Amino acid sequence: MKLKGKVFKYGADVNTDVIIPARYLNVSDPAELARHCMEDIDAAFLNKVQPGDIIMATTNFGCGSSREHAPLAIKASGVSCVIAKSFARIFFRNAINIGLPVLECAEAVANTDAGDTLEVELEKGKIKNVTRGKTFIARPYPAFMSALISAGGLIEYTKKRLANMRA
Repeated sequence: MKLKGKVFKYGADVNTDVIIPARYLNVSDPAELARHCMEDIDAAFLNKVQPGDIIMATTNFGCGSSREHAPLAIKASGVSCVIAKSFARIFFRNAINIGLPVLECAEAVANTDAGDTLEVELEKGKIKNVTRGKTFIARPYPAFMSALISAGGLIEYTKKRLANMRA
């Protein structure tokens, strides 16, 4: 899977409360969650984000509560993946479970600015900064995680497996 988009870059400890504020946790519709994605850290995000764009951050992205609303809001906003130096473990797993690719790559973060354009090849872990002409390698996903992401998340993956078993 090849992704391409413009970078929205943030710092350390971007927590789930700023990704999707707690006042929207009674909402379960992804489109409605997307309307409030990142609004407490970047009020202009929703007006600027385009399908395929990429969120980048330094360390501990997605810390805070274990709510699945955070990666769901990011994915529903059109963001194709999140790249950071490190992720909160529960956010990382929730993202994979809903089919949002997340990659850890300190080099890419250190050599990318907001507004740069990236091309990402998930299968290879290849991150190319088109703006700067530099390429970085993140650890690619194991096969089972790639299958989850390709299917659109754990629920869709399970539905397809069950359908194949019945056939």
